[in-house]
Amino acid sequence: MSTLAYSFRDSATMMRRDLRHALRFPMMSISSIVVPVLFLLLFAGVFGNALRAGLGTAISGGATYIDYLTPGIILMTACASAETTAVNVSTDMTEGIIARFRTMAITRTSVLTGQVIGSGIRTLISGALVVAVAFGLGFRPTATPLGWVAVIGLFALLTVALTWLTVAFGLVAKTPAGANSMSLLIVVLPFVSSAFVPAGSMPAGVRWFAENQPFTPVIETLRGLLTGGPIGHNAILAVAWCVGIAVAGYLWARARYDRSQPAALAS
Repeated sequence: MSTLAYSFRDSATMMRRDLRHALRFPMMSISSIVVPVLFLLLFAGVFGNALRAGLGTAISGGATYIDYLTPGIILMTACASAETTAVNVSTDMTEGIIARFRTMAITRTSVLTGQVIGSGIRTLISGALVVAVAFGLGFRPTATPLGWVAVIGLFALLTVALTWLTVAFGLVAKTPAGANSMSLLIVVLPFVSSAFVPAGSMPAGVRWFAENQPFTPVIETLRGLLTGGPIGHNAILAVAWCVGIAVAGYLWARARYDRSQPAALAS
C-alpha cells in the first residue's frame, strides 16, 4: 500500500473517531446548531419588521428580512461549528490522547485531517438544518440548481478554512476554555459585517472595517446566489479569503503540531 493510501486510510479512521465522539457527546454539536437558530429566531421574529422597514432599498422587490438575514446565519453556522472543533482538539491535547496516537503506526497528519473532515461533515449537516428552519420561517430563495451548488461549494470552502484555523487555536490553547475563548473572534466577527444590516448603514470607521473584513464578501456572495442579488467582485474576494485562511490555518496547525511532538512524547 502506498504512503498516500495509508494517509487516506488513517484519516478516515480518525474521521470515524471524531464522528463517534460527536454522537457520544452530542451537546457540543447541538449547541453549534442551536446558537445560529436562536439568532435566526431573534432577528427574524423579534427585530425583523423593524429592521426590514429601516433597510429601505437594501431589500428590493417583495423580499422579506429573513431573505436578507439567512445568508449571514448560514455563515454563523460554520463559525459555531468551527468553535466546537477548537474545543475538541484542545481536549484531545490536554487529555493525552494525541501523545498516544503519536506512538501508534499511523500517518502523523491524519490526526488533524480526520478532525477537519469530521467537523466538515457535521457543519454541512448543521447548515442544512439551519436552512430548513429558515424555510419554515418564510425564507424563499430564488437560486437555480447551479446556484445551490455554488452555495454549497462556498459554504464547504468556508468550513474547511475556519476548521483549520480553529484546529490551530485548539493546538495553541493550553485548556479547552482557552480554545473556546480564542474561537470567540470568529463567532463575534459576523456581527460587524453585512450579516444583519448593510455595511453602508454603519458609521464611517465601522463601515470601513465591515466592508473589508473576510466575512462580508462571503455573506454578499451567498446572498447574491440565494436571492438573485448582485455579487460583483465579492465572489473572488470570498474565495480568496477562504483559501488564504485555510492555507494559513493549515500551516499554523502543522507547525504547532510538529513543535509539540517532543513534549508529548516525553510525557
